[in-house]
Amino acid sequence: MLEAGGCECGARHYPLMISLHVLWFIGWITEGAWRAQLDQLWPLWLGLFVLGDLLRYWCILSLRGHWSTKIVVLPGKKLVRAGPYRFFRHPIYFAVVIILFSVPMIFGAWITALTIGVLNLAFLLLVRIPAEEKALRLMIEGRPST
Repeated sequence: MLEAGGCECGARHYPLMISLHVLWFIGWITEGAWRAQLDQLWPLWLGLFVLGDLLRYWCILSLRGHWSTKIVVLPGKKLVRAGPYRFFRHPIYFAVVIILFSVPMIFGAWITALTIGVLNLAFLLLVRIPAEEKALRLMIEGRPST
């Protein structure tokens, strides 16, 4: 997308997002190993994970090659209103919230699920979604921004 004239926005918060996801992996693996057994409701959590991941893939497919973990906008492009974007403004973030909560819960890692879940939700609502909204407004107006 950058080669097609796209512009990356919100790059300063990207390392924070990556750090949060790395902590998530370390957290549920460590806590899960410490607990050394699957949660009694693991089939429920696994099902929730599968639903979250299916939603995530539906989002990626609906964006048709314009998906990225970074906020990259192509000035003058129209917003995607297909797939889950017909129903939600940011469905992929909803999918990520489900995934980041459900995977640790499979392994009984509820401390990780709650801690990272709250931190991720705060990050999404206070940093990531506002940055993406600003970038989308600029995209619609046809003005690139960093």
